[in-house]
Formats: sequence, C-alpha cells, structure tokens
Amino acid sequence: MSTTMVVGVDAGATSTRCVVADLDGVVLGRGTAGGANRNSSGGEVSASLTAALGAALQALDRTKVSCGVLGAAGSAGAGRAAFRATATRAWADAGLAGELVTVTDLEVAYAAGTAEPDGVLLLAGTGALAALFAAGQLSRRSDGYGWLLGDEGSAVWIAVRALRAVLAALDGRGEPTSLLDAACHHFAVPDLLQLAGDHGGEPELLQSARDHSGVPDLQESRDHAGLRGEDVAQGLIAATFAVAPAALGGFAPAVSAAAERGDRVAGRICAAAADRLLHTFDSVGPPPGAAVVLAGSVLLSPGAVSRAVRAGLLARTAATPRTALDGAAGAAGLAIARITGAPVPPVVHARLTHAPDRG
Repeated sequence: MSTTMVVGVDAGATSTRCVVADLDGVVLGRGTAGGANRNSSGGEVSASLTAALGAALQALDRTKVSCGVLGAAGSAGAGRAAFRATATRAWADAGLAGELVTVTDLEVAYAAGTAEPDGVLLLAGTGALAALFAAGQLSRRSDGYGWLLGDEGSAVWIAVRALRAVLAALDGRGEPTSLLDAACHHFAVPDLLQLAGDHGGEPELLQSARDHSGVPDLQESRDHAGLRGEDVAQGLIAATFAVAPAALGGFAPAVSAAAERGDRVAGRICAAAADRLLHTFDSVGPPPGAAVVLAGSVLLSPGAVSRAVRAGLLARTAATPRTALDGAAGAAGLAIARITGAPVPPVVHARLTHAPDRG
C-alpha cells in the first residue's frame, strides 16, 4: 500500500481509541484499549496507548504513517510533559517513526464535532468542561479539574452525589430514594430485602413499606425487620472505594433513569448537573453564532441532563449543537490538517467522522 496514513488517538479516562486513516478521510483501521488518564483510570498509560495503536495498525504498513496526533485527558499544564514522554514511548513501541503530535482531549473532541475553526466544546463524560476555540486554537477553558476538585456535571460528579444521597437516606439525614436499590444493584451489594432474608426478617414487610414510587420507608423497614442500614452503607463504601474514580461514572445512567421515573432525589441531582454544565458553558464567553460541539456520555445519551442542557443551549444560541462521537477520528483529522497545511475539507471531515457534511 502506497497510501500516506495518519493516526489519531483519543486517550480518555475509561477507554483509549485509535483510528488510522488516509488523507481522504477513509478509515483503514481501529483499535481500543483501557483508560489512559493517570489521574483517574489507574493502570499503565503507556500500555493502553500501545495496545490501541497495535490493534489499529495490525494489518497495515506502519512505515506509511506520516503523522499521528495523540490527545489525552489530564495532559494539559503539569501533565503535558508526562503525557508527551509516555506517548513517545508508546509510539516507538508500536514501531512508528512518523511525526508525533500530542494535544489534550479538548482539541480532539472539538475536531470530532466540526471542522470550523471557531466555536465551543461542552464536554460531560467521565469529566466535564467547556473550551472556547478561536482560529483553530484553544483560547479559553472552564473546569475540567478532575473528579476530586471539579468536573461539575460529569458522570462521576452525578454518581458521587447520588451515592451521598443514598448514604444520607440510610442513616436518616436524607429522604428515601429509589437510588438505594439502584446503587445496591449496580455495585453488587446486598440490599435491605436481601439482608432481611439473610437475617431471618420478613421481606414482605419491607415490600409493603414501599411507596408508589418503589422507595422503601427505611425507618418502618428497620422497625419490622430489625435491620441495620449500616450493613448496606458499609457494603456500598467498600464496593465504591474498591474501583478507580473514573469507574464510578458508570452509575450515572442509573441516576438518570431514576430521574426519568420520577425519583425526586435523582431529579434534583440531574437538574443540578445540567445547571452546572450550562454555567460552565457561559463561563467561557461563547461568541454569537459560534459552533457548539457536545461530547461525552452524559450529553450524548438521552436523559434528563442531556435534555436540559440542549434546551438551555438552544435558548442561548438558537442553533442545534453538533456532536463529537469519535474523538480518535477528530485526532486523525488534526493529523491530516497538519500534513496538508490546510483545514480539513467538510467532505473529508464527514467521511472521517461519519457525520453529516456540514463543516
């Protein structure tokens, strides 16, 4: 094969994806591996990058790769040098000799949604932030400070607040919520009904104590079955502390589903998440008429948060936002632009990202 090829990598907190393409935007290979964010994924970042590259390139001539753009969460600021060193090692381990460019996950996500040089990226997946782009360059960002210090409205942010609400319901500080059952199911922790059977209680009394929303009356449950909510609380604590922080975000869809069923606690959490994300969007000062790209599982999946954010953006911009479905393809597009020295044509961008040809 004589075709010049490019490589694009999107190394996120929960997965690492790689795309190999030609200069016309035809995808020639794909590969995936585990998360590659040293702040929240755990594991070896270099190994994830090498695995994704190897899977995408296994049937291709690696000597034809002229450029690669590797983007990663956690690679800005203090993490830039560390990611560059890790990416360089993985690039060499994959047997690649072409030019290597490292960027953040923001550039690749924005490039996945549009080829336009000016616009705003609003991302809410494992993490959350907004980024303003001007003339193709990142000019301002808001949030994206990680699960411990920021990422307001992200999947992890939603999950942590839901788990706090569950623990508050168990010890009497908060109102009953169906999130208790959802959390026990998601994290494989015995719930109150199971513990009632294990301890010789009467599960049917617990079932009759549920209101019309399926939410248990915890005090009545304890009175009838002699259960200690601390058993469930300690089980949830052990299960959640046993996983990497990024993995907690997997509970967010259950919170969204509970909100859709009318759970008041879940509804308030989702509403707060949407408010935080819209405030983050406003904080970067989006110019009138700028393209808006949405990225991340929270905003790309149907649910209360996505619906509220899209409605808020429509009210602000009077335009339907675009979606970034494949950050690795966006990274490949950046590599094509670097080789050609020109913006990626809309038709090439559409072919590369499998998106409508609209720029």
